[in-house]
Amino acid sequence: MSELQLPLRGDSGAEGIAIPAASGACAPPVSVLAPSDTVAGAAESFSLLKRIFSFPAMLGTMLVGAVFIVGRAFIVDPDVWWHAKAGQIILATRQWPTTEPFSFTVAGQPWIDCEWLGDVLIGGVGRVAGLQGLDALLILLGSAIMVALYVYATLRSGNSKAGFLASTLLFLLATTSFSLRPQMLGYLFIILTLIALERFRQGRKRALWLLPGMFLLWINAHGSWVIGLGIIFVVWASGLGEFSAGGLEARRWSASDRRRLSFVLLLCLAVIPLTPYGTQIAAYPFEVAFKMPLGVGTVSEWQTMPFNLPGGKLFLALLLGFLLLQVAFRPKWRLDEFALFLFGTMMACLHVRFLLIFVPFFAPLLAEVLTRWLPAYDRKKDQHLLNGVLMSGAAFAMVWFFPGLAEMQRVIGNEFPVKAVTYLRQHSVPGPIYNNYNFGTYLLWSDYKIFIDGRSDIYERGGVFADYLHISRLRPGALTVLRAYRIQACLLEPDEPLATMLSAQTEWQKAYADNLSVLFVRRDGGSFASALSHAATPEQKE
Repeated sequence: MSELQLPLRGDSGAEGIAIPAASGACAPPVSVLAPSDTVAGAAESFSLLKRIFSFPAMLGTMLVGAVFIVGRAFIVDPDVWWHAKAGQIILATRQWPTTEPFSFTVAGQPWIDCEWLGDVLIGGVGRVAGLQGLDALLILLGSAIMVALYVYATLRSGNSKAGFLASTLLFLLATTSFSLRPQMLGYLFIILTLIALERFRQGRKRALWLLPGMFLLWINAHGSWVIGLGIIFVVWASGLGEFSAGGLEARRWSASDRRRLSFVLLLCLAVIPLTPYGTQIAAYPFEVAFKMPLGVGTVSEWQTMPFNLPGGKLFLALLLGFLLLQVAFRPKWRLDEFALFLFGTMMACLHVRFLLIFVPFFAPLLAEVLTRWLPAYDRKKDQHLLNGVLMSGAAFAMVWFFPGLAEMQRVIGNEFPVKAVTYLRQHSVPGPIYNNYNFGTYLLWSDYKIFIDGRSDIYERGGVFADYLHISRLRPGALTVLRAYRIQACLLEPDEPLATMLSAQTEWQKAYADNLSVLFVRRDGGSFASALSHAATPEQKE
């Protein structure tokens, strides 16, 4: 039994002693509840408080606090803006997009929002609660992920202290994937799948039936549902026979367990077509992996593990430390969990974005090793009052220090071309506009159609992504390609190569600049360019 289950069961001796009611003509009115029921109810309430303020629950609260510290900085992925925009369009029109609505380069081409459910969540929260609501959503999802990771590691190891320490050691790796995108839902669903399977293995058979409903949400929220199916298949296949070799072992499923697991796997497969786009969503993860070489080869999250950076060094240190422990203690591992660990390690090395699957695959193995040095949780020694003070203090601090709107607007202004977009809205800057890749998703909230944004897949299919790379990297003929799109203005980062070249071109004139962005306009761009030539370029320095 996991230590997380101990505080949820209550003390066996918590029942109240029935006291006979006083008799006599002058006795007070009899309560609706018998005294025994009253005492039992009080004991049950006290037991509930003990469960709420238990040591394992306090450790979970500390993980939530750590997520809050990271999340309150509101490090925004550029893609959040198109996710929010797409979600709000779906909510406003009550229709799912089928053609590209945001750009002038691939406008009207077939496009399906494969993450529409996640987009609706982000867009809906943004519309109702603004930036603060989006930050609260990021913290909430991040907290759910870390608490679920802690629960899973504890279930597997049977030691809440080991589960907490494993989750803490992996916290920095996990938070690299914490950006407000639908992938946060995918991350959470991966861990919930592992929890359901672990509980099934431990005899909680009903946990397995939660998976088909979750997959129905997952297929409509994020493409990582493929990984979830793979997890179920590996767990199912590893129990088809007995196996033992060195430190690896596998036990055969009972006939009834095998039937249950097979049926649930089939149900999860059966919900795949239940989307607004039918089976088209099912093909999306495979198209990205096998038909989008430019996006996979260029976008930063698809790059290999950067072992020269702190995150890469921590990843390497954990792997080497785990290898050393394997040699020293020769522990035994289940075939399925070790296979998932190897797969997660391989994928994280190939593409840094797949740290999101390495972390939950590694957490239970790390927690199992740590149980050698960490004593088990003892309910009798639990300090419920101290736990309650710490948990209440953490909750109060999170409410007190939650960032205000002005603070969040400063964060956004330091990351995205807010002032440049304001300038575009206040002046009749001619279009079409060529924009920096990271600026595109924010620019789509202006009145201008964009050149490119973070949806590299549709731009790669339309040939625009290749042209963007040609222009941004100043390959031979870059300006010719730019002219082919009849570009009249360029919104760029000040230090990118194209900005340096345009500043030296007589046909281009700087219209606006600050520390984050610079706007160039063609001198033959009509009345705006003529008026600009007689005015000083507005420059703002932070």
